[in-house]
Amino acid sequence: MEKVLFICVHNSARSQMAEAYLKELGSDVFEVESAGFEPTEINPLVIEVIKEENIDLSDKPTQSVFDLYKQGRLYTYVITVCEESDGQCPVFPGMVHRLHIPFADPATVQGSHEEQLNQVRAIRDEIKKNIQLFINGEKNGQHSFLELYGK
Repeated sequence: MEKVLFICVHNSARSQMAEAYLKELGSDVFEVESAGFEPTEINPLVIEVIKEENIDLSDKPTQSVFDLYKQGRLYTYVITVCEESDGQCPVFPGMVHRLHIPFADPATVQGSHEEQLNQVRAIRDEIKKNIQLFINGEKNGQHSFLELYGK
């Protein structure tokens, strides 16, 4: 099994959705976790829109990337999903591939509640699309994500 870690600043939105989709769609190939540099609660808008996909994050804890690093966790892929976390990412021992796939931040959406939900849905759908491409590429040995997003 390939081990994957998704990282964003707060582990409250993008990394959580990426982890959820990779678990949902690729659990036969990947073991996956997510973490943040300053973990906070999961964004309520994220909980709401991911639930539309029959994924429940309402009780999921967030975790610190530094705790995982100190535990000596090993990953095949460490994937940063926001601009802020890319430069802060520690080099994990044994890490084979580091990818940077930035997505818009759900914490910055504005407007009415419905407008905010629509904006977060768009981010969710973009994350899902990229996770599906990542899975398909890895299963087919095409590693196209390494060419596009590798460090």
